[in-house]
Amino acid sequence: MQKDFEERYHLITAVKDFESLRVAFLGRKGHVPSLRAQIKTLPTAEERKQLGARATALQRRVEDGINALRLELEDRAIAKTLEQERADIDLPVLDQHELGALHPVSLIRNKLEQVFQRLSFSVLDGPDVEFEDYNFNKLNIPDHHPARDMQDTFYLQNYQRLLLRTHTSNVQVHAMEQHSPPLRVVSMGRCFRCDNDLTHTPQFHQIEGFVVDNGISFAHLKGMIDVFLRALYGKELATRFRPSYFPFVEPGAEVDIACVACGGNGCRVCKQTGWLEAGGCGMIHPNVFETLNIDSESYTGFAFGFGLDRLAMLYFGVDDLRVLFAGQDEFLSQFPTHLQ
Repeated sequence: MQKDFEERYHLITAVKDFESLRVAFLGRKGHVPSLRAQIKTLPTAEERKQLGARATALQRRVEDGINALRLELEDRAIAKTLEQERADIDLPVLDQHELGALHPVSLIRNKLEQVFQRLSFSVLDGPDVEFEDYNFNKLNIPDHHPARDMQDTFYLQNYQRLLLRTHTSNVQVHAMEQHSPPLRVVSMGRCFRCDNDLTHTPQFHQIEGFVVDNGISFAHLKGMIDVFLRALYGKELATRFRPSYFPFVEPGAEVDIACVACGGNGCRVCKQTGWLEAGGCGMIHPNVFETLNIDSESYTGFAFGFGLDRLAMLYFGVDDLRVLFAGQDEFLSQFPTHLQ
């Protein structure tokens, strides 16, 4: 069978021919499954072991061979395309847009800044490179917390206790150190974590908001979140709060919004649940107040954090987070310069 595979393998000249070869050897009725089916018919354990080893070796050869040749043919196709479609850099640039466009994350950021400024929030910024003390310790995140692991956080080489901030909550610490309550602050900016998939990238953007004053309750938090999410997605937007754990708040909650794709009826985007996770929130933990010399008996406060990239994906119907960071003009040029 391996000889048959080698003969057919060397005859393949196009990517489209792979499927028939794969089905012939790995399909439900292919050579490899048929070979494995014969194992139970053999009389001795040694014979069954040898035939099993042959079947495994054949399967590995087929899989490795197909993958290697597919990559080779794809590279050839790309090289051929590049050769045939060379760009003449001396040609004038045509079809210039009269108006530019803003990145979708910038559009959402600008929109939310306007919303919070109307609610009398101060807009503050903070450093991307932060001390571990401000990123973790003063936010009630202890030494043994998994977020401190280098698999989750980017630490700066040769600089003790310096890292790329993993959230915008460091602004909360700086603000409460430098100013006395009452405080009403929102901050937006870049954050960094060791993630990379359809819904996560090593660099992303967050919005962090917090309020500290006398008599602040969870009801104030819920009302504030409803206000800014409905300002973004519409007045009829439904929200729900699910209990969750965050070291720097107690109690804490995850915030879900009714799926903006199906209106909460259930679809592929929301996995038929009707809800989409949007962010986290909670009442600021008394330990955070005490660390920053704020009397937790006199003051209470709430904080919330949402991913701006996630909010932009939901607002514009983008299904892959990474496209926001690809820098493709064809994608970015379709957006306006501002949101209503």
